Amino acid sequence: MFAAVLALLGGLLLGWSERAGAAADPLLSRGKAATASSTEGSSYAAGKAFDGSTSTRWASAEGKDPQWLRVDLGANATVSRVKLSWEAAYAKAYRLEVSADGVTWTTVAEEKAGNGGTDDWTGLAGKGRYVRMYGTARGTSYGYSLLEMEVYGALDGGTPPGGAAFTVVAAGDIAAQCTASDSACAHPKTAALAQQIDPKFYLTMGDNQYDDARSSDFRDYYDKTWGAFKAKTHPVPGNHETYDPAGSLVGYKSYFGSIAYPQGKSWYSFDEGNWHFVALDSNAFDQSAQIDWLKADLAANAKKCVAAYWHHPLYSSGGHGNDPVSRPVWKILYGAKADLVLNGHDHHYERFAPQDPDGKATADGIVEIVGGMGGAEPYPIEQVQPNSQKRISGDYGVLKLDFTDSGYGWSYVGTDGQVKDTSPKYSCH
Repeated sequence: MFAAVLALLGGLLLGWSERAGAAADPLLSRGKAATASSTEGSSYAAGKAFDGSTSTRWASAEGKDPQWLRVDLGANATVSRVKLSWEAAYAKAYRLEVSADGVTWTTVAEEKAGNGGTDDWTGLAGKGRYVRMYGTARGTSYGYSLLEMEVYGALDGGTPPGGAAFTVVAAGDIAAQCTASDSACAHPKTAALAQQIDPKFYLTMGDNQYDDARSSDFRDYYDKTWGAFKAKTHPVPGNHETYDPAGSLVGYKSYFGSIAYPQGKSWYSFDEGNWHFVALDSNAFDQSAQIDWLKADLAANAKKCVAAYWHHPLYSSGGHGNDPVSRPVWKILYGAKADLVLNGHDHHYERFAPQDPDGKATADGIVEIVGGMGGAEPYPIEQVQPNSQKRISGDYGVLKLDFTDSGYGWSYVGTDGQVKDTSPKYSCH
């Protein structure tokens, strides 16, 4: 009898040890990208349940079942604990599920008689990159609402939550109609430099292919140089992509396919580490569909740091000069506390001090970089704009951007391998 009691006690202690260890695992979900089946409004976006604040919340549409809230941990993980802090609109019945791909889900916990408050699920053993709360029955006549959803565990490989620092290469105005056999052809040289840097991914700021961006031009020129890392590239179109005789952006879309249209439009967003990247089509800034999408995308963003890129710069000291078409977009980004904007169009390199949409220098402003030296013929500097800190024309090169979870900096590297300019280090707003 005594032995049996000891065995039972040992089992209880072992169980407690496992649960306690799980509870001590690090928080993986704070500030990560989140999506939901619906939201009650922009003030109740999915990311509000992962921002570490109990004064904000995610809320679904009212009166409808089922509803779900999902977080992307950024990498596969072993999930040991999920803590749900419900607002008054709670779930009477729900499942906690994990998935490696966001398509096939495995249930790791299930509640059939919930009463709101705090649900702290420990001792879980789920594996996947995505975790979601899938509500099947509301506890009230309203919707579902979570003040916080906290996911704990261990990322595969032991990568710290939030992601490590990473490097990005960016350039605009790239492939002239020439090849490496022509010693004056620059885009083979910028491509070789970009590939040597070996970044996490590449950004292009439009006018990827000259002159009319036909499919055949992309195949004959861009593909032979920058096409070497096409699969790691996140492009946007420029004005030259609209000149295709087959139709605006036809060659661009034919060449890049879903790489340039991952969300079905020529504008899209994606996340890396603690950064949210927004890729925009400045040929279509007069389309309400893109502007409405941008507002919704930024409202749903849960990342601390935001970078956006497109072709036509609001501010430039080059031949094209300032382009007010971007001002409404700047106002939206500034309101969302965006940090960085990358542009092309003018064929030079230029960096600006942080400024607001009206060109007033301010510490909480957006930093703009013109990076149009990817291979097209250089443009001279003409009228230097206020807040312009550095300008280089004539030296082809790429931007080497270094991002951390809380800030960024960059260098402009010439095709000779020499650093032509180095930025200050900036912290995210």
